[in-house]
Amino acid sequence: QVLRKSLQRGVALSAGSFLVYEAHKLISGFAEVQAASFKVEEVIEQADYLYGSGETEKLYQLLVQHKNSDDAELLWRLARASRDLAQLSSTSAEEKRQLAYEAFEYAKKALEKNESNFAAHKWYGICLSDVGDFEGIKTKIGNAIVIKEHFQRAVELNPKDATTIHLIGIWCYSFAEMPWYQRKIAAALFATPPTSTFQEALRYFHMAEEADPNFYSKNLLFLGKTYLKLNNKKMALLWLSKAKDYPAHTEEDKQVQKEALELLNSI
Repeated sequence: QVLRKSLQRGVALSAGSFLVYEAHKLISGFAEVQAASFKVEEVIEQADYLYGSGETEKLYQLLVQHKNSDDAELLWRLARASRDLAQLSSTSAEEKRQLAYEAFEYAKKALEKNESNFAAHKWYGICLSDVGDFEGIKTKIGNAIVIKEHFQRAVELNPKDATTIHLIGIWCYSFAEMPWYQRKIAAALFATPPTSTFQEALRYFHMAEEADPNFYSKNLLFLGKTYLKLNNKKMALLWLSKAKDYPAHTEEDKQVQKEALELLNSI
């Protein structure tokens, strides 16, 4: 009986210890989840500050530490940072290629983690287009419909995102001015090859401007370029002048200013 009571007491103590251990595990796990969640928010806040400050390299170094994250918000920002780093003039040709493929993988993962994240769709489309630049015109044209579908899905999820509306405009502009040999490639790839017009491109550029006035130097530039294609010099002068006078915060803004000035001098 003494032995039985000792065994029963031991079992009871073991069960009690087990319950305490499980409770501790549960609380610890919850605390870890809370800490991880807080950390993600903190990293995103830092990332957005660095992006707004134009600190491209610091932003990439911050986010690449989280490349194995399952958080779509972190991943699409890493895709954007990788691409922005690739766009810098100081980045070598080989690094540009490597970063373009990296960016695509991060965007792809972001989309896998959250299909309803509009920015994941946007950056998937952008990065897929970039990869096409390295794989040749046939691949780039072959990806065109998929790219546009992701841009359209992004706009469905966030109708006020001016950048994505602008990107659809760029897509339309590219197909409107496509040379004949590329049209032949498109005709070979698709039963009904994708087409567009400068009028359609213009509509999207204006929609982007309505969604967020003066949001992007390149949208101003393409409004001017599209009006030039449509032989409307008066409106072309208006928008190209706006692009030329846009405050240059990035290398891209400086390139836009240069191209806008060249076009103005040619009119």
